[in-house]
Amino acid sequence: MQERRVGTSGLRVSALGLGTMTWGRDTDELDAGDQLREFLDAGGTLLDTAATYGGGDAERLVGSLLRGKVSRDEVVLCTKSGRSAARGDLLSDLDGSLERLGTDHVDLFLVACPDPSVPLAETASALRLAVTSGRARYVGLSNHPAWASARAASLLDDVGLTALEVEYSLLQRGVEREVQPAASALGMGLLAWSPLGRGVLTGKYRRTVPADSRAASPHLAGFVEPYLDARSAAVVEAVATAADGLGRSPAEVALAWLLARDEVAAAVVGARTSAQLRTSVAAADLELPAEVHAALDDVSAIEVGYPERW
Repeated sequence: MQERRVGTSGLRVSALGLGTMTWGRDTDELDAGDQLREFLDAGGTLLDTAATYGGGDAERLVGSLLRGKVSRDEVVLCTKSGRSAARGDLLSDLDGSLERLGTDHVDLFLVACPDPSVPLAETASALRLAVTSGRARYVGLSNHPAWASARAASLLDDVGLTALEVEYSLLQRGVEREVQPAASALGMGLLAWSPLGRGVLTGKYRRTVPADSRAASPHLAGFVEPYLDARSAAVVEAVATAADGLGRSPAEVALAWLLARDEVAAAVVGARTSAQLRTSVAAADLELPAEVHAALDDVSAIEVGYPERW
């Protein structure tokens, strides 16, 4: 699997990252261990988790694996804070994550989401301390708008703002309006979460909602539902048509499209089984023909208004 730089930093990650949102809740330690070992054997390195996943259980499971099946130096470990961006809460979250993960540092620490109740300068000061104290090698933001990302980058010009983790897929291209151009201008790399459109781009919902799918799950149905509309269906059909023509799966085509986008350092995929993970990993070596890429660009194009169109 290809290794990529995250923006202009020295941090390097695999083109695909392994997400752990369901670990400790829907994915037990045995299945998680099998997935992680298979991911690493395929050349993957980026392991993405968060303090809030499973109320901390995902990090505990990762920590258990790092003490057993997997060596800490095999992974590029990324974790995210909880909901508050206050200095005390961010540093407390980071310390809690390190304890659950069983390590003295993470490779990348991200602020999970914007917090309008806290000045951005205070959030930036916590990220600076995370780096200067050695608890995080690199820092970044998740789900922040372009203006906040640019402002945080200016506040952290001494240690650097390395990464922006955002939702990005053929069904969600909103980051192309301002976030992607800001990342390009400021040397930040994008980590794409839900690169398969919350699972919809796999094609599993083309005819019905499978009983064992996220859309049928009481705690995840609302997460998937926004992409079960007519516009998304048209994109899914285009992806499925391209997949049939190339002899690949829809998931591979959707991931290959994303991995070819500028500034995308990695696409973070989640899987319930090792078989699902293998399908995602297979996309790492797929280069779409130019005409296929252009057709997918066209069918999924977003409306760009004022002032982004300038």
